Amino acid sequence: MHISLTPELEARVKQRVASGYYNNSSEVIRDALRFWEKNEELVQHMKLEMLKKRLSTGAEQARQGEFVNQSVNEIIAEARNE
Repeated sequence: MHISLTPELEARVKQRVASGYYNNSSEVIRDALRFWEKNEELVQHMKLEMLKKRLSTGAEQARQGEFVNQSVNEIIAEARNE
């Protein structure tokens, strides 16, 4: 299997190997996948809580008459990039 990583992710994998904790890149990826599997529910809960907080902030801003000149798609794209 071959995978493509962004330059930033590739650098992070190389840093982990260089730290001496891992022998090679495959070990880093396997460990990251195991961590993801074990913590997927926690991550989803954290994402949901962040979304609730942002929606609450937006609702309060709307009540105060504060609006932005963006489409819903632009707002969602911005949130995903953060």
